[in-house]
Amino acid sequence: MKQFIAVILALILSLGMLSACGEATVPEENPSDTASEPQSENPSEPITVRLGGLKGPTTMGMVKLLDDAEQGLTQNTYSFTMAASADELSPKLLKGELDILAAPANLGAVLTSKSGGGIQAIGVSTLGVLYIVEKGEESVRSLSDLKGKTLLATGKGTTPEYALTYLLAQNGLELGTDVQIEWKSEPTEVVSQMATMESAVAMLPQPFVTVASNQLEDLRIAVDLTEAWNQLNNSSRLVTASLLVRKEFAEQHPDLVQTFLEEYAASTDYVNSQPGEAASLVEKFGIVKAAIAQKAIPYCNLVCITGSEMKAALQGYLEVLYSLNPASVGGALPGEDYYLIYED
Repeated sequence: MKQFIAVILALILSLGMLSACGEATVPEENPSDTASEPQSENPSEPITVRLGGLKGPTTMGMVKLLDDAEQGLTQNTYSFTMAASADELSPKLLKGELDILAAPANLGAVLTSKSGGGIQAIGVSTLGVLYIVEKGEESVRSLSDLKGKTLLATGKGTTPEYALTYLLAQNGLELGTDVQIEWKSEPTEVVSQMATMESAVAMLPQPFVTVASNQLEDLRIAVDLTEAWNQLNNSSRLVTASLLVRKEFAEQHPDLVQTFLEEYAASTDYVNSQPGEAASLVEKFGIVKAAIAQKAIPYCNLVCITGSEMKAALQGYLEVLYSLNPASVGGALPGEDYYLIYED
């Protein structure tokens, strides 16, 4: 058991997903009072696109782009900063130290509010990574089967709770009445408790589901919350992360932003189609071990959704969050100009 807990704790340190699922917060500061890092003024030198991302699924889709950039194979020139928490990267985007950031979907709404419209969304990079898992039994096949059960979960008061609340309501169930939750502070607590129980049901994110499956032989995925959301057919999507850009950078370098989206889409396609090779890159860039990444990638819903499809998916998701807790999107829904659309 001590070895098991050690493995889980080691994984926790590499999971940006835990930050991605949380409430979006940024330190108080006025972006207009800070100066961006100067880019090269020499026209013969290429502009470097400064990227940021979190450890976990939020950055997994980017690894092929990052590897190609190191080898000089990309059209754009890139630099990359990764952190375990969105709180570390949000100020850098606001201050102009980053140009594009892959971050929690609700964070963009918070940042555009703080910056007076200075941040825009250019894409959806990761759909849902939350799953209902069951150990020891096969009594849960759909959300309606959760009636009368108690779930183990993390994320109280953050986006995982809001997503589950919404999905249960759409299936005629009320969280706290029809379905109970035993909240834990960390996924390690969830998995440790499940290990001591003959049967249990929990809500966990990837790639933590993969790690738990490696430790608990009788654990299975019971419900994919992303698929459950898709079945609602309401044009919105369950979104984990979006691609954010500084409005000033997008206005000054629209060609670089569009090229980034093309290269990001190609990177995501590579990761999804060749998870074995991509897993090595995931480990190379310090996100998670290759053995875990290879198994988890097919369940991480890595995408590159842009244009009007991006707007519909993200706008609908933010509306759900706003209805449940306005603070989760910065107190108000972003306006139409938040969605930067290059093509349809």
